[in-house]
Amino acid sequence: MTAVGQQSGGGMSIGSVLDRLRPDFPDVTISKIRFLEAEGLISPERTASGYRRFSVEDCERLRYVLTAQRDHYLPLKVIKEQLDALDNGIRSVGPDGVAAAPKGPRVLALAPGSVPPTEFLGERRVRMSRADLLERAGVDEPFLLELQKSGLVSAGPAGFYDEEAVVLVRTAWAMAQYGLEVRHLRAFKLAADREANLLAQVAGPVALGRDAGARDRAEELVRELAALSLSLHTSLVKSAVHGILDK
Repeated sequence: MTAVGQQSGGGMSIGSVLDRLRPDFPDVTISKIRFLEAEGLISPERTASGYRRFSVEDCERLRYVLTAQRDHYLPLKVIKEQLDALDNGIRSVGPDGVAAAPKGPRVLALAPGSVPPTEFLGERRVRMSRADLLERAGVDEPFLLELQKSGLVSAGPAGFYDEEAVVLVRTAWAMAQYGLEVRHLRAFKLAADREANLLAQVAGPVALGRDAGARDRAEELVRELAALSLSLHTSLVKSAVHGILDK
């Protein structure tokens, strides 16, 4: 998308863009925006003195990218493919005549057997109480206690739970209906911990880089590796199950 719809005065400063985005994305920083620019997700104009000037469309592209990362856990290369497809097609035009990136990122088709990361995410909510978790997951207190004793679910420092806890408890409950006990699920936790440690070994050195975009590159690397890890795990389980059934 080309930069159109510049505001009076030659567009927005990077500080103005932060003010627009932070109500929905509190963690966004100047470093993050510069990183996304370096990765080719946005192309703000430059003044004669070298300052970035952002258009309304640049801001909407950033909102699109940040939403895709936060709510859909998509890697940047997939998000860039979506934006490139939009650049080459028909773009939506707002009432002010400004072409803008849509606010609802879609998940591109994946290779057969792949698992989109969105399958492992619930609705976004920052934190919830124990009572909220029990209600939303639809389980009883003893089952949650058993999961916690086994180390499968844990509350944050303030005693609140995140959205992943809902997905995890629901999934554990569904598996329990097939006769699997909580103690059997410990194997999945141990495997997940080993995978996480492996990803940390790869991304750790990148995060320690001295340049401003080091942490953002490390986070993107973990996001891509996590998606690949999910697909690999699913393929391995499917292959093993076929082997069992073919015996």
